[in-house]
Amino acid sequence: MGKKTGFIGLGVMGFSMASRLIEAGYELYLYNRTKSKAGPLVSKGAHWCDSPKEVAEASDTVFTIVGYPKDVEEVYLGKNGIIEADISGKIFCDMTTTKPSLDVHIAEKLALKCAEMADAPVSGGDTGAKNGTLSIMAGCTDDVFEALLPYFEAMGKNITHMGSVGSGQNTKMANQIVIAGTMCGVSEALVYGAKAGLNLEKMVSTISKGAAGCWTLDNLAPRVLKGDYEPGFMVEHFIKDMGIALDEAEKMELSLPSLALTKQLYLSIKSQGMGRKGTQALVKALEALSGKEIL
Repeated sequence: MGKKTGFIGLGVMGFSMASRLIEAGYELYLYNRTKSKAGPLVSKGAHWCDSPKEVAEASDTVFTIVGYPKDVEEVYLGKNGIIEADISGKIFCDMTTTKPSLDVHIAEKLALKCAEMADAPVSGGDTGAKNGTLSIMAGCTDDVFEALLPYFEAMGKNITHMGSVGSGQNTKMANQIVIAGTMCGVSEALVYGAKAGLNLEKMVSTISKGAAGCWTLDNLAPRVLKGDYEPGFMVEHFIKDMGIALDEAEKMELSLPSLALTKQLYLSIKSQGMGRKGTQALVKALEALSGKEIL
């Protein structure tokens, strides 16, 4: 494979991930629904394309990270989508968090045109994307994983080949289930600590050194204490992820009650107009339940 690399989706995560690839020396061909977001990357030497099809035509390897399953389907299988390009011998890697079955379906469609597919969702938020320290969980063949590894190493640190296409997405669902419970616990601890009159900076520093230590305490709790609810990962995208996990769990006849509760709490803050805030805004749902502003 050459270094002509496509990148589709320049949101909170995608923009920084694409930047990392440029810094690593890859020649990038970009598409994003809002063209203006590509400006800073074009100024660094990236090439703008007018459609996913055009990106696929220009590139040897293409990465996608968009919002919702319907966006993934449109990028790959829609009008002027990747499927309409001459893609024989090329590799496509979907890094969106989406339905495992959808990426399997897309992989089957691309295989009919002699192209390879990987699903490789990520975890680590905006900080991980900016710093190139994302956790990347990949589902693909061994050969495709080896071909994609140099790109993954430019974007992440903890890179794992989980198995065939779809296994990356299923691993990300497990990741999101853990995050949902952890975010609830951290938010409840902050509200409790504030109500008890604790110095919250000291509290967070103290408990993060013990058994409660976790990424959410280290990275999101400090944002809450500063009143910073801007997204490292948006509420509405997390709701989407939790919905996928609950749908998949239902298919497997599993009950995930804490995940279902957390989703309802997030839906409540979305209804308050906070859908595009960061997941740390969950504390606002707990404040609402108490009937007063605590933090």
